[in-house]
Amino acid sequence: MPELEPAIAAWRNSQVRAVPLEGDILRRSASAIASEEIGFIGNRGFGDPDAGQRIFAAPLELQPVQNPPSRPAMRISDLPRHLSRLCEAPLITPDQERLLFERMNFLRHQANQHRSRLDPKRPAKTRIELIRKLLFLADWHRDRIVEANLRLVFSIVKKFTNQHNRFDDLLSDGIVALMRAADKFDFERGFRFSTYATQVVRRDAYRSVVTTRDERQKVSSGLQDMEIDVSDEIRQPNMSESRWHLLRSRLASMLGDLDRREKLIIRARFALGSHRRVQTLQSLASRLGVSKERVRQLERRALDKLTAMAVDAGYQDVEQGMV
Repeated sequence: MPELEPAIAAWRNSQVRAVPLEGDILRRSASAIASEEIGFIGNRGFGDPDAGQRIFAAPLELQPVQNPPSRPAMRISDLPRHLSRLCEAPLITPDQERLLFERMNFLRHQANQHRSRLDPKRPAKTRIELIRKLLFLADWHRDRIVEANLRLVFSIVKKFTNQHNRFDDLLSDGIVALMRAADKFDFERGFRFSTYATQVVRRDAYRSVVTTRDERQKVSSGLQDMEIDVSDEIRQPNMSESRWHLLRSRLASMLGDLDRREKLIIRARFALGSHRRVQTLQSLASRLGVSKERVRQLERRALDKLTAMAVDAGYQDVEQGMV
């Protein structure tokens, strides 16, 4: 189908460095695909024999991103160039939006149909490759929707930015929220995606601001108010009560100087606060919507900050309190 040529070209480029589906990799892939149903917004017409031809018959006619763009990209004060370029994707019409959503969900519907016929014990390589290709093509259509609506995320999150809520953190969370909204949007209800996405992104940004505020309140109250489990064995008997509270306040102040993601990672990696067990880099990466290497970088950055703050502050007065 000519309408799928750009998406298929992207799929072929992604396969240049892909790991071949053989042996254990094939079996693990089959088990992972078979264990989880593929989500999509259903439509009664998806099951028709000619559904594919009908859905991909109309031309999509997406405008390519011009470099430089024909009109200035959305500008936000002090915004780096690499971020402002995210707003250069052309807007899409209501008809284009409907086609993108219909095709995205149809491709996922087809992938789920093949997934239901997959035998993990005797996986067919061709079927797994087809499922992966269908999911890639579906995500390609989803990404076109996301690109066309990134201006919306910028305009929303900048209203929530302040000294305690950094723009790049809110933007990252807002883009994840936009992608989640695209996955759950029902294009049959007759209203534009931006109406639905605005509510999702705004609610997510507000929740982030409230979470940051609550965390700062816990930090200002000391580690005990953050529900850190400190046993009597950790509290050395040869340290006076006043010096122990001084040490707690110093640590709380240091954590308070980290940004929201750094605090989350430090608490999770060292089982602080509500985290009763150490979390892995991969679990945090999935939670934050970033790569495992990015979590590792954020952890190292946070530890470097804490080390520098400890050196700058010094603990001579705490040591003098030892009796």
